[in-house]
Amino acid sequence: MLEPTTALSVETVQWVRHWNEHLFSFAITRPSTFRFRSGEFVMIGLPSETRPLLRAYSIASPSYSDELEFLSIKVEDGPLTSRLQQIEPGDQIYLGRKPTGTLVSDALIPGKRLFLLSTGTGLAPFLSVIRDPDIYDMFQQVVVVHSVRRVSDLAYRDELTSSLAGDPLVQDQALLQLQYLPTVTREPFHRSDRITTMIDNGGLFDTGTLGDAKIDPETDRFMMCGSMEMIKDISAMLDARGFEEGANNKPGTYVVERAFVG
Repeated sequence: MLEPTTALSVETVQWVRHWNEHLFSFAITRPSTFRFRSGEFVMIGLPSETRPLLRAYSIASPSYSDELEFLSIKVEDGPLTSRLQQIEPGDQIYLGRKPTGTLVSDALIPGKRLFLLSTGTGLAPFLSVIRDPDIYDMFQQVVVVHSVRRVSDLAYRDELTSSLAGDPLVQDQALLQLQYLPTVTREPFHRSDRITTMIDNGGLFDTGTLGDAKIDPETDRFMMCGSMEMIKDISAMLDARGFEEGANNKPGTYVVERAFVG
């Protein structure tokens, strides 16, 4: 049995879903006192010989859920993920008591279109954001871009393709306002451009329902999570177009998650 600490609670694994050999999702119990904003991350982990082994994970579940959901890679030699990928329902893990992060609506100036740009498991915080009813009141259109190497890496593809059909709170709004743009870079797929290329060649707007086929700091807002290379490249592109990075204490026109690894 794990023992809670001042900084960590002990929670129980509810379910595990393996997408492929190097990607899985899982959910744990949620303490009644645990509060978070859509898009934030929290420390989770397992015991080790000396002290708990912890890593930052974005919360994929909506802020009103009774459980906390996460999306993780499987790293064979990873100190934490090599063990975490073996968890089963009923197992216990540590959960940090203080969620935080910059991928929150409070860090953005109001706008019309919100682009959520992700690579790999960087999709996780946006699964929470797009199930937040308030986000559809703040923005007329919400666009999820998910870039992966292989088709099997497109976690949650069915849910996103269906515009969250069946979601009790946002399905009506999502049907009208949510757009999903998956792109696969290393296998045949109907969309194969990297996100930077999609911004340059207009692929970011190829649903045909997104209005002006160019980004504008007056109306467009961006959140980014995933590889540091993607964040660095797109941040430079946005800066050159007049966008400004925001933070919790100084909202801007785009935000990134620098704590993310994966």
